[in-house]
Amino acid sequence: MTESKSFNRTSTIILTIMVVITLFPIVMIAVASFTEENTLLANGYTIFPRAWSLDAYRFIVKQGSMIFRSYGVSIFVTGFGTFLSVLLTTMLAYPMSRKNFKYAKVLSFFVFFTMLFNGGIVPSYIMWTSFFHIKNTIWALIFPNYLISAFNVILVKNFYQNNIPDALVEAAQIDGATEMQIFRKVMLPLAKPVVATIGLFTGLTYWNDWTNGLYYVDKQSLYSIQLLLMKIMNNIQALKANTSLVGTGNVAATLPGTSVRMALAFIGILPILVVYPFVQKYLVEGVVVGAVKG
Repeated sequence: MTESKSFNRTSTIILTIMVVITLFPIVMIAVASFTEENTLLANGYTIFPRAWSLDAYRFIVKQGSMIFRSYGVSIFVTGFGTFLSVLLTTMLAYPMSRKNFKYAKVLSFFVFFTMLFNGGIVPSYIMWTSFFHIKNTIWALIFPNYLISAFNVILVKNFYQNNIPDALVEAAQIDGATEMQIFRKVMLPLAKPVVATIGLFTGLTYWNDWTNGLYYVDKQSLYSIQLLLMKIMNNIQALKANTSLVGTGNVAATLPGTSVRMALAFIGILPILVVYPFVQKYLVEGVVVGAVKG
């Protein structure tokens, strides 16, 4: 009993220290975003700055219409892209997990092959723009690069094989269920942990992505929040770097560049901080069980 209490106490201390270390950068970003620009430049990053300011958020509010529109784009892309990705991933993993499917090994090979080799950026750009014509459409933010991950497919496949008995599938077949009915009524309900896990991975990827927008989107109305924040930050840096231009010196001097960067970073990660606790309980189970080799 004493050893158990000592172990629990030690584990609690270690985990508490790890949590503090993990949260510290986020706290620093939040504090820096509320720090007065000159104080931030003079004294650096600190938990207790000498002067507080809302200038960074006032600057962002002035871009309000663009910010809200970009938030809407990111929310749609993250929500619909994650839904479509999870659906296609779980459907692709299902036949790969079936022992009586004669092409399962071939399909698994092709999926695994994509983890090792890809065509590169230029061929991908030509394919998506010249053949699928998705440039300057909302689909340019969903389809390229992130729609299906080979890692996620293998994760789900192993989960199916290790945690869903073949007897359940056979019983459903005896009852006359089709493959789609087996997938929808047997496999998916029992795969909630791994579905939540790949949903979290995919959602984070879509929310943080700005490269698809950089490559395939020129319309400002289709900017995601991450791409818009990057554009705003680049504009501030460009203005500050060209203070010699007529009429820009005073404007550039008043721009809260460093604090705006922190505010933009904090705004970008805030939705993830809100959503993560609701799916965290499934994360460990889904990753650990799904990663076991089948």
